[in-house]
Amino acid sequence: MNFTFFTDRDLGKKFPAILSAAGLKVERHQDHFADDASDEEWLEAIGKKGWVAVTHNLRIRYMPNELAAVILHRVSLLVVIGKAPLPELAASFVETMSEIEVFLARQKQPFIAKIYRPSPSEAERGVPVGRVELWHPKPR
Repeated sequence: MNFTFFTDRDLGKKFPAILSAAGLKVERHQDHFADDASDEEWLEAIGKKGWVAVTHNLRIRYMPNELAAVILHRVSLLVVIGKAPLPELAASFVETMSEIEVFLARQKQPFIAKIYRPSPSEAERGVPVGRVELWHPKPR
């Protein structure tokens, strides 16, 4: 499948550059919106374009306006999980791309999913890819 990934402002410049260098189609927040654009503004635009939004903002699901925008505008939103430098998170995202693509092909919009890096014990065992978990709507 051919997805366009939109990285929001909290992922900076290095994260999208790493995704782009890996051959993914990436659109950066700063190329389309002002720094002070509201999350609701870019979520609406991304939903209309059918792009997959990527953020590191763990609180977005708990913000009523942002969650409403995800639902209203039928957004596919991936939340990168982990306390690591953004280049490491980006590399893990790229390594997990096959899992992400399968998830995106199967999951009906709108949704919020979490992208995890391999845990330290998984990495120790040589597990090269992370995992994708549906966050909203809550899995049944």
